[in-house]
Amino acid sequence: MGKIGETTLQIDLTALEHNYRYLRSKIAPKTKFLAVVKAFAYGSDMISVAQKMEQLGVDYLAVAYAKEGSLLRDAVIKTPILVLHPLPANFDEIIDRCLEPSLYSRKILVEFLEVAKAKNQKAYPVHIKFNTGLNRLGFNEADVDFVADKLKDSQEVKVASLFSHLAASEDLEEKPFSLDQINTFKKISKNFIKKLGYVPIRHMLNTSGILNYPEAQFEMVRSGIGLYGYGNDAEVDSQLKPVASLKTIISQIHHIEANETVGYNRAFTSKGSRKTATLPLGHADGIGRQYGNGKASVLIHGKKAPIIGNVCMDMIMVDVTGIDCEEGNEAIVFGPNKSAEDFAAGAQTISYEILTAISQRVKREIIED
Repeated sequence: MGKIGETTLQIDLTALEHNYRYLRSKIAPKTKFLAVVKAFAYGSDMISVAQKMEQLGVDYLAVAYAKEGSLLRDAVIKTPILVLHPLPANFDEIIDRCLEPSLYSRKILVEFLEVAKAKNQKAYPVHIKFNTGLNRLGFNEADVDFVADKLKDSQEVKVASLFSHLAASEDLEEKPFSLDQINTFKKISKNFIKKLGYVPIRHMLNTSGILNYPEAQFEMVRSGIGLYGYGNDAEVDSQLKPVASLKTIISQIHHIEANETVGYNRAFTSKGSRKTATLPLGHADGIGRQYGNGKASVLIHGKKAPIIGNVCMDMIMVDVTGIDCEEGNEAIVFGPNKSAEDFAAGAQTISYEILTAISQRVKREIIED
């Protein structure tokens, strides 16, 4: 790889494959694998990631909204695509683009059945989500009879899967709650399948679930953040490889003296002679204001350079005092040697947020060994 000349998000598909194979090694060979590629594949590049996942033979892809699924179909992705949060306004698009909706409420179920009937569908694949404690989306256990009655005689749709979502799979202090969720899902699915009259795929585990509760893998597992190199655990992170690396360059270097200030609202005041570097990325690129004033740092020649002052829309300033650097040199925001989790921690947030925040104006570069 040559030097970058502008702010660039590099997406390493070799790292993606490594993470996929690591996660697959934690489940039974016969267990199906769903790759979550929502939110531009966690801020990277949805099309390239989906194409790689399809090449590797994943059984399903998942997106949040119909528009994301349509973009994948435009890219000739043929793998089944689960839409996790479909909205009635998009039901026609979902069917027209052969996307598979998660049905999670009585209103959504009834309305999708009406659209499927109007479009003369036969055995259209749908996924039924049950809420077991996350209390975000999903039918409740008391809805089993209603949902089964609506579906068992339907000619228009067929249930491809039943699923739920663990609320705290990464937190082993919440293990009793997670086990209760798993047992509730087992109870619901057994009752539902009995009433439905056939056996769909079941899935409940996310990345941390795969690692902490492999006994609950059922017929399929789902992975999002793990594919992109983060496992919500330092030991697991050491086995994974970050897929995305955010790099930029030094635009200008300043030498300031004691009592001089840097940036908007004069948020940083120098206590002595300092050297600062201005980098061409800011909160319009996903580096929010919460990372300013020493809360986060970048790497320049392997040394930490803290962000000083307030983050600007298009620029950040970092302290490079003591670092041998010059204009045009590379700065690493996150990547293999400086994880997004570490960058995010300074602002008391998580890797998911910084990864998915990187705006689409940042150049994407796909790399693969």
